[in-house]
Amino acid sequence: MFQNDYMLQRLEIRGEISNLKYHSSGHIYFTLKDENSAIKCVMFSQYARALSFRFEEGMQVVVSGGADVYERDGSYQIYVKAAKQDGIGNLYEEFEKLKNKLSELGMFDPLYKQPIPKFNKTIGVITAPTGAAVRDIIDVSKRRNPGVQIILFPAIVQGKEAPASIIEGIKALENLKVDVIILGRGGGSIEDLWGFNDEGVAQAIFDCSIPIISAVGHETDFTIADFVSDLRAPTPSAAAELANADVSSVIRELRNKKELLTKDINHLLISYRQDIVNYGNRISLLSPVTKIKHKKEVLLRLKELLSKDFNNLLIERKHTLSLYAGRLDGLSPLKKLSSGYSFVTDENGKRVKSVSDLNVGDEMKVNVTDGFFKTKVVSKEGKDGR
Repeated sequence: MFQNDYMLQRLEIRGEISNLKYHSSGHIYFTLKDENSAIKCVMFSQYARALSFRFEEGMQVVVSGGADVYERDGSYQIYVKAAKQDGIGNLYEEFEKLKNKLSELGMFDPLYKQPIPKFNKTIGVITAPTGAAVRDIIDVSKRRNPGVQIILFPAIVQGKEAPASIIEGIKALENLKVDVIILGRGGGSIEDLWGFNDEGVAQAIFDCSIPIISAVGHETDFTIADFVSDLRAPTPSAAAELANADVSSVIRELRNKKELLTKDINHLLISYRQDIVNYGNRISLLSPVTKIKHKKEVLLRLKELLSKDFNNLLIERKHTLSLYAGRLDGLSPLKKLSSGYSFVTDENGKRVKSVSDLNVGDEMKVNVTDGFFKTKVVSKEGKDGR
């Protein structure tokens, strides 16, 4: 009946996009709604590629397509073939208006952001008492820090009563003096998360003296609470990781640092001991007793060297004297006399070297090995026979 109805296959519907999901296959799934009703829509990839803009949560559009039954769920939905923008949705418009207002008031300024403590003993959690968010926060927190205490404030996180419940939770946990607060819930449409877009909630977060981590929805979801909080986490699990130090890794790091510190101290002690030894040696060298001992050693060495040099010199001189004695002995007239030679002097003791030194009748003194005798010149003759 749907497929054969001319009008139902040629629909144009105006509404606000919600529950938007871009699938990896290229298909787009979303809900089209107004203040009274909503209907599921799907736009297959061959039509999605022809879009001149990208769908956004809260966007007001006019879609063209046909209605048909989705057999698996037994429900009907719109199969969109084309779409055009038709302004911004009412909720999205309110969101932007409040965001701009709070931004002008400075409530998003990093100047007012409190640092998240690294080692927390108590963590306050504001979320629904049942659901994936609270389980993820508890599981991750206990895994990273088994000793952490988690205080849960079971809040209403969807609907008209959500803002008042969230504000009450912030004040209650602040009075309990917890170390950090996680404000979170699972994902959903902009309507489901609207309680976190309340101005009163934003003011309570801003005024809270305890650091607050916002973990509302999925990574692509943004609320006013995200901008006002001291830190935004993409998911509740990520918020638990940010609020809890990994104790096991901290212990490993401390052990490593202890080993490094012990090694450095040992090296330092060895260095100091060596310095003490060096200083002791220097003091010992500078001691008067050591100096006197050193001088004595120097004197002993010099004495040994001097004695050695003197002995060497004495031996050398003795040898030289022996040489000179031998030479003198060879030149000694007395030695020549003992060989049968003699030498002659005149009356005055002057040695006679030539026949011309004497005249006939002069007396001479003839020296021999065992004395001398005197004689007189009776004649003389030169080599030439004269």
